[in-house]
Amino acid sequence: MHRLALGAPALLAASCAANSPPPDSPGPPQPTPIHGVTPGHKCQTVGTDRFVGQPGTSETGAAIKHASNAAILRWSPPGVMLTMDYREDRATVWLDSSKIVTKIRCG
Repeated sequence: MHRLALGAPALLAASCAANSPPPDSPGPPQPTPIHGVTPGHKCQTVGTDRFVGQPGTSETGAAIKHASNAAILRWSPPGVMLTMDYREDRATVWLDSSKIVTKIRCG
């Protein structure tokens, strides 16, 4: 039993070494992905006030995403709790009970 337990780390290390790329492999290093960041997308609410008062439809949502440069759109109907995590690539759209847009914010 002890031999198996002592041999397991060595096998794990050997399997990891076999799967990792060689240190002199060509190509630039890949950036570490950051939660909440989609390259090329940073939400801006300038110019999104024109959507306030419009119905919360998929067409309106697509237009808000485009106008705000957001990668993600989050709908917030009344009475729904939202997470407080901040995402610079996300637009949040608040709706009233009639599914009319009342507010748009980034994050």
